[in-house]
Amino acid sequence: MLLLYGSNLTLELAIAILLAALVAMTIHEFAHNYVGWKMGDPTPARQGRLTLNPLVHINPIGFLMFALIGFGILGSAPINAYNMPRENRRYRWLAAVAAGPFSNLLLAIALAIIIRIAGIDRPTSLRDIVPLIFYTMIQFNALLFVFNLIPLFPIDGWHIVYALLPPDLAQQWERHKMTTQYIFFGLLLLSFVRLPGIPDLFGLIIGQPLNFIMNLLLPR
Repeated sequence: MLLLYGSNLTLELAIAILLAALVAMTIHEFAHNYVGWKMGDPTPARQGRLTLNPLVHINPIGFLMFALIGFGILGSAPINAYNMPRENRRYRWLAAVAAGPFSNLLLAIALAIIIRIAGIDRPTSLRDIVPLIFYTMIQFNALLFVFNLIPLFPIDGWHIVYALLPPDLAQQWERHKMTTQYIFFGLLLLSFVRLPGIPDLFGLIIGQPLNFIMNLLLPR
């Protein structure tokens, strides 16, 4: 989350990042739950997940881990494809899964429009709190969009690919689910434990598309 600001972390930036994570993940999980409910899964309504109250969606332990080490399971949605009607079930599931990351992209776009209309310039320092919050929220939402499209289990991108594949290929994809999960945790580990000669592969995978989106959204 320091792509815009270098490697310095101030109290203001920490507040902006945590606020961005809270808002972005609440929107992300609400979108999963709401669309899942609209697609026929009654579980989100039964569990009271059709709300924008962050206390319902955010995992407090995961959020604390994110605050301390920069990564944590911030939330989850209790939707299940098998709770949906059989008719068009695959596409119902696709809509529910894709709703999370695309809600973050839409929020980033909306915030970028607000910045342009209001004439809010890039923060000139890490203590310029209002622009800092806006720009950090845009970056975090764009980051969640890109991150959640990675096709590795248990990320949304794996489920999106699964839902898009024809049934025979989807079965093969599911057989390799655990392999993709091992790859995910391996990449995650390498992003925290830097080994000589091995680059931050997660950074390489996420960095270019994230920078492309940011350059489109933010005024120069």
